[in-house]
Amino acid sequence: MKIELFKEVYENKEEIILRDYLALERTRLANERTLLSYTRASLYMILGGITFLQLQDFKEIRWIGYATLASSIVIILIGIYRFFLINLRLKRLYAPQNKP
Repeated sequence: MKIELFKEVYENKEEIILRDYLALERTRLANERTLLSYTRASLYMILGGITFLQLQDFKEIRWIGYATLASSIVIILIGIYRFFLINLRLKRLYAPQNKP
């Protein structure tokens, strides 16, 4: 069953059908959900790092706070990189070709 709305020819040389369109949308939503998960993990790491830095009785383990803050930055950068990488792959896969 082909949908008339999606009758353009795509790079994969096939017309997109409803099942493919829905799979593409699920993948996009999963990609956004994954980015939000990376963001949430990064925010938790920031909170943990600030907590370790605020502890007055444990001055000798302040390095854990700094390490957690640094790892939170790494986590959010990995999440953003992966988000844009997957978005680029999806757009390249289903980008319409310009044919006269």
